[in-house]
Amino acid sequence: QVQLVESGGGLVQAGGSLRLTCAASGRTFSTYAPGWFRQAPGKEREFVSAVTWGGGTYYADFVKGRFTISRDRAKYTVYLQMNSLKPEDTAVYYCAATSTLVTTTPGHYDYWGQGTQVTFSS
Repeated sequence: QVQLVESGGGLVQAGGSLRLTCAASGRTFSTYAPGWFRQAPGKEREFVSAVTWGGGTYYADFVKGRFTISRDRAKYTVYLQMNSLKPEDTAVYYCAATSTLVTTTPGHYDYWGQGTQVTFSS
């Protein structure tokens, strides 16, 4: 069993930055590939980024060059550094973990956190 808890969301202005944190518990977390998804109001949940067991990273095109995913395996923690934030980045961001290969499909992830809200403030 793996539990995921996100934190770090909040209000952000144009060009601002936030760092999301996903704290995991469960001895088997190191065998999972964690990822980040987001869901804006009225839209489907979409893939943002993921990192493999070996450290390989994957990003959605709309965040490439702006977001960086990383993991601290010793601390069972995954981070999403978000820079140059835009209004369209407003969403609830979810941490997830998959026991299979990294995938952009939400249904392939086994565990989910409760989400953390990122809101663009004008």
